[in-house]
Amino acid sequence: MEGPIQASLYTKCKLGRRNRARDARERLIAAVLLLATTIGVLTTVAIIASLAGETVRFFRDVSVVEFLTDTQWTPLFSEQHFGIGPLVTATLLTSAIALVIAVPFGLVAAIYLSEFAHPRTRAVLKPALEVLAGVPTVVYGFFALIVVTPFLQGFIPSLSTFNALSAGIVMGLMIIPLISSLSEDAMSAVPASLREGAYGLGSTRFEVATRVVFPAAFSGIIASIILALSRAGGETMIVAIAAGQRPVLTLDPTVPIETMTAYIVQVSLGDTPYGSLSYLTIFAVGASLFVMTLVMNVISHWVVRHFREEYD
Repeated sequence: MEGPIQASLYTKCKLGRRNRARDARERLIAAVLLLATTIGVLTTVAIIASLAGETVRFFRDVSVVEFLTDTQWTPLFSEQHFGIGPLVTATLLTSAIALVIAVPFGLVAAIYLSEFAHPRTRAVLKPALEVLAGVPTVVYGFFALIVVTPFLQGFIPSLSTFNALSAGIVMGLMIIPLISSLSEDAMSAVPASLREGAYGLGSTRFEVATRVVFPAAFSGIIASIILALSRAGGETMIVAIAAGQRPVLTLDPTVPIETMTAYIVQVSLGDTPYGSLSYLTIFAVGASLFVMTLVMNVISHWVVRHFREEYD
């Protein structure tokens, strides 16, 4: 009897050691995941703290009403005005042009990759399209300045060398992979049963793609568009190189403008004295851009929750 009893005790001890090792690995994995989450949260808090202190100092000298309502932005001139309207308008103008370019092409590419492309074709085209997202933005900026702008001047002779149109177009090309890839992922996640049911009712492939799959993936598609809008609004090098540094309140895409990010670059690389009111403007502009991006992300999350389709 001693042999079977000893074997049973040995097996139990061995299983106990395995369970303890597994539990230790699980605790380690949970700790690593918690650390990664904590780092992300602390980074966000640190960014907010770094912006908040200097932004509060700025608003001690500049009225919030003037900041939001004045139509001139000249903090680097002798006659200073601190109306952020021209910078916000320029940022929204270039972002809108980018979306006009990126949304149609991105969604068409997503529909093709999800519903029409052969798996081998998709395996080649999707990574090739995503290569656009890996091109340095400074390259996009010079491409807009020395290629796109001269090309557009052949059709629009009054187009300035620095303008919002070419910057917005190239920025749209840059964010096409963001929309197409995320939208294609959302459409691919639609259950095959919906497609099969539509085909069973006599629908064509195009009708299935546009009337069944597209509406079912609508929340993911909208989230990708809002994410692309946030990316366009925060773009720096393209607008800094191709759009100019002229803070004027205008919706004319053919003239030089200055976006929020371009202004931050201008002041950060200039001779503005540290701690001066002109220097503090970069924190006020950065905080404003942060709030705009936060609002767009909140809207994105709301859209995803509101329009999300759940399938059994």
